[in-house]
Amino acid sequence: MSKILRARINAEDVDEARSVRRRMADWDFINNQPPKIREALKYYIETGDIRRASYLAGLDIDDFREMLRKAKVPVVV
Repeated sequence: MSKILRARINAEDVDEARSVRRRMADWDFINNQPPKIREALKYYIETGDIRRASYLAGLDIDDFREMLRKAKVPVVV
């Protein structure tokens, strides 16, 4: 029987990831996007939930990741 490894993520880790995303984001780029994409990028920055953010943007995950790269938002957990 194999062991299942589970990551333990605490509130400090979540807060730090959010802080990194906020700090590194290109806010000029984000604020110049159409409303749907702008709000989805902000949602991702605050929550880190790439699946829901891509859904909100109306983009598939690969296209949303490209938007994150252009917005200089790191994908951190």
